[in-house]
Amino acid sequence: MTETVKGPAAYFPSIEKKYGRPIAEWKELIRSSSLTKHMELVSWLKTDHALGHGHANALVAHTLAENAGK
Repeated sequence: MTETVKGPAAYFPSIEKKYGRPIAEWKELIRSSSLTKHMELVSWLKTDHALGHGHANALVAHTLAENAGK
């Protein structure tokens, strides 16, 4: 049985489909940014890369959580 993806990663298929970039590429952009605060990164993705708020928030939340676990 397939497990349902929950949390920010649930947005990943629609992000890839809508914006045409793999999630790994978005995460690398976030990690390479000089910005460090969650909402600064969300605003940057919305302004500079035309992402919707939910998609930007999901990418930032997931990426920052990964970084915190390292």
